[in-house]
Amino acid sequence: MLLPIPVIDVFAGPGGLGEGFASFQDNEGRSPFKVCLSIEKDPVVYMTLHLRSFFRQFNHGSVPDDYYEYLRGNIGKEELFKKYPVEAKNAEREIWLAELGSEKVNHQEVDMRIRDALAEHEKWVLIGGPPCQAYSLVGRSRMKKVNPQEFEKDKRHLLYREYLHIIVAHGPAVFVMENVPGILSSRINGENIFEKILRDLENPTDAILELNSSADEPAKRFSYRIYSLVKSADDVHSLKPADYVIKSEDYGIPQARHRVILLGIRSDLNVKPSHLSKAREKVPMWDAISELPVLRSQLSRQRDSYKQWKSILQSVPRRKWFSDSSIDDVLRERLRSVTNGNNDLLDPGREFTPCPQKPNLFPEWFHDEKLGGVNCHLSRGHMRGDLYRYLFASCFAKVHGRSPKMRDFPKSLLPKHKNARQAVNGQMFCDRFRVQLEGKPSTTITSHISKDGHYYIHPDPAQCRSLTVREAARLQTFPDNYFFEGPRTMQYHQIGNAVPALLARQIAEIVHKIFSQLVKGE
Repeated sequence: MLLPIPVIDVFAGPGGLGEGFASFQDNEGRSPFKVCLSIEKDPVVYMTLHLRSFFRQFNHGSVPDDYYEYLRGNIGKEELFKKYPVEAKNAEREIWLAELGSEKVNHQEVDMRIRDALAEHEKWVLIGGPPCQAYSLVGRSRMKKVNPQEFEKDKRHLLYREYLHIIVAHGPAVFVMENVPGILSSRINGENIFEKILRDLENPTDAILELNSSADEPAKRFSYRIYSLVKSADDVHSLKPADYVIKSEDYGIPQARHRVILLGIRSDLNVKPSHLSKAREKVPMWDAISELPVLRSQLSRQRDSYKQWKSILQSVPRRKWFSDSSIDDVLRERLRSVTNGNNDLLDPGREFTPCPQKPNLFPEWFHDEKLGGVNCHLSRGHMRGDLYRYLFASCFAKVHGRSPKMRDFPKSLLPKHKNARQAVNGQMFCDRFRVQLEGKPSTTITSHISKDGHYYIHPDPAQCRSLTVREAARLQTFPDNYFFEGPRTMQYHQIGNAVPALLARQIAEIVHKIFSQLVKGE
């Protein structure tokens, strides 16, 4: 078998799955996988993938200083790529800006791109996951409320068929397909979509011919066995839908992220996969971010300065809500202590912050000595009212060991909108302001983090803010030298849509064992 093993990444997002495969090394320190083609529809995410592909053109330890100068904001990307034209061109060939399933991209072009990327390799890996808005519980609920008929017609339900076309045309030895748990209960025209996906992936040729009866019979027919990565089974058909759900916090990820991940192995290959090994204990989110520079929040809708920020916090004991009878004496004393505390050295951070200290968690993974700091560690701006709510919530969490529900807030501190009243009554969004607890994995980092930070309040009350881009990236286990292109909102969005890179690397190890068995059997 020719090495490295090609990996084709479709619906790639910012590259979490691809990073896991590309970074995996075998016992001899070799990198057995190479991401030969990543397909992504978003121009900004494409730029992120392009830059990371450029990074991978260099051997470990030989990435040029100019790459780090770009991450520090000292040179532009055009200047960086101009200095290394061969590597930049190679990276460009490995990334394709295209929307699979759209009218602008036909299967002939997809097939040509994949053939070129695979070269002469017969055994390779297909990875990726179709967009999940149509499968997520929240997205599904919103779409059905707006227009139930349009929900049934939404093409995103059936983008997995793009997998089928690729599988039928190219027959990967292994595929890894990821999506949200909501896919398990999603129904289209009364049919459970997950059960249909399993059937179609097992016999992709029949599924494609059923979809298009005029299609030509392919030269080769491929079928697949679909395995769980967390539960062994002699008979894959004995697996239940819930058996395909991976709970990231059980596998050393500092985040409670649950995802459906399918492992498909071509039926003519006589191998069985191992499964993920559970970590001895869950990793607290604080372990991933605790050594990052301490920041204060910025102020929005008014002039930002440390003096103004400090005065807002110092005004807390004079606010009506501070004297509310719902606040117990211990919590009130904690609030008073924080507002009187010595935080004169706090600033809101910057796009690049020198920080020679190594991370406490997985330093060999997160830390890059040549970077000399962290990028995208810049706080958001928060309104005065939200600063009070963040302070209250984080102090409440310190005292009570849990994030407060809306009913725990003093009434005069609640936002003045209808949803807040409904939340107090337990009808909806009762955890509208959610503190990430130090001693536990974080809650799921979702793309919603791009809209506001209410669900991602930093556990340290003295900082009185939501998580930064870099902190979110740490919880998604992206290395510190992984740079997300675009404005901050888009950076958050990319991170929220990714697969945790360290979880992906564990999956890559399982896939590598499969290929090792294939080599022995040849």
